[in-house]
Amino acid sequence: MADNQNQPSSSREPRLGRRQLLTGVGGVAAIAAAGVGTRELLSSDPATAVAATRPQSTDSLKLLKKMLSFDTQNFGEGGKTKKHGEWLKSVWEQADVPVEIIPTPQPDNIHVIARIKGKTNAKPLLLLGHSDVVPVERENWSVDPFAGTVKGGEIYGRGALDMKGANAASVSALLKHVSEGGRFERDIIVLTDCDEEAGSYGSGWLAENHWDKLDCGMVLTEGGWFLAQRDRTTPMLISVTRQDKVYFNLDLYARGTATHSSKPMPDSAIVRLSRAVAEIGDWLAPVHLTDVTREYFAALARATDNQRFAKAIRLMLKAKDRTSRERAAAMVVKQSDFPYLHSALLRTTTAYVIEDSGYKENVIPSEAHVRVNCRAVPGGQKPRDFLAELRKRLAKKGIEVKVGAPKGTSEKAYLAQLDKDWATEPADIDTPLYDAIRRASRKTYPDAVFAPALFEAGTSLGPWREKGIPGYGVYPYVIDNDQLIGMHGNDERIFVESLAKGTDFMYRVFDGFRA
Repeated sequence: MADNQNQPSSSREPRLGRRQLLTGVGGVAAIAAAGVGTRELLSSDPATAVAATRPQSTDSLKLLKKMLSFDTQNFGEGGKTKKHGEWLKSVWEQADVPVEIIPTPQPDNIHVIARIKGKTNAKPLLLLGHSDVVPVERENWSVDPFAGTVKGGEIYGRGALDMKGANAASVSALLKHVSEGGRFERDIIVLTDCDEEAGSYGSGWLAENHWDKLDCGMVLTEGGWFLAQRDRTTPMLISVTRQDKVYFNLDLYARGTATHSSKPMPDSAIVRLSRAVAEIGDWLAPVHLTDVTREYFAALARATDNQRFAKAIRLMLKAKDRTSRERAAAMVVKQSDFPYLHSALLRTTTAYVIEDSGYKENVIPSEAHVRVNCRAVPGGQKPRDFLAELRKRLAKKGIEVKVGAPKGTSEKAYLAQLDKDWATEPADIDTPLYDAIRRASRKTYPDAVFAPALFEAGTSLGPWREKGIPGYGVYPYVIDNDQLIGMHGNDERIFVESLAKGTDFMYRVFDGFRA
């Protein structure tokens, strides 16, 4: 500034500070006001030149609104992610980050891979997010699910929680690092994949055909929940998942006499199946605690301000026999502000997701069918043992239970694969990424408890786990139970303030890799 003061006023140009130059809209506007062109900047300091071409906004809320505006619904055969992917590619390009689109054999269905170059040849960190979302029941939403509506301090939209919100927070955090001229000590790969919610061309297909673009030392994706206290907003527990539950499907069939609908018979297939489903719908598989879930629940007991909940958890963890464990677990679920999540972490779950039978209103059909989606605890009850128990319970009711194996796969082969998945070890926590997540948690949420956890759902981590590459998961925003229920449901939403705080958290995670 002192040098500028010595210049004639007619030729004096404003001097730009580093912070002003490197922060998005302010930096670009200041450069324009100063009359400094990109060509001039490119001929001077390289770091300054790069900063001049940064995107005008790295605000995670603006990014999320834009992401939500793309209808990327996946109805089971993959989503249409091309428009979203092309826009995301332009975001990376504005930041001078190398990026490419990988088309799949399915029209309008693509993967996007950005790569921020690091200073060493250390194995890259891969950030894995998906752009497809599950379908919506528009008539049951209070807002347009693809408008990114903000009301009552929350942003609504399909994917707001799962997982465009996480994508927006992570991309925003990385763009901020890049805009600051920061360099990472290793490459950071950002994969925004398709077909995570279903389809043939997800991360497995991509790994099989383009592994050279995905090879890395560790992966971060969706997973761990940031749970609020009973007030719905105060951070209670910050968890990072290091293991997913084992996903498998079962099919229940009932058979009866097919006849004219004017003369109902007592062996109706639909009635028989409905009675069986109603009876076992309230049945809970046995509780199985593993090293991973024990550590999680012990941390939860320390974190909660609900002393009855904490006491129930400690009783469950100390239980010496199945009866007392089941009794204590029931108390845990009853006292929890997140009962469905915590019940799911304790046992194999059954969800009745698809029911079909009949083909004409004046015909009583001979068969009725229900698909049951199940999630088993790794190291807990084996899927084959759960299957045997369910078959035993339903055999006397005349219900046949088949495994929902992929087409062309036998039951024997399917169960063998599930055994392998069930025995998969949790990700090692002695890694730079896990350490960065832990340190970011302590800095961003100093009053919350941090813990590794089991993810009650599934992710796209399969190809990396098969190669022994550690993978972890976080949804980086504090949520309440109503928002958790909105995942794959109606009025999916997250707190705007939590998104901003989660972006700070992700910034600190990546800061752990700054050179």
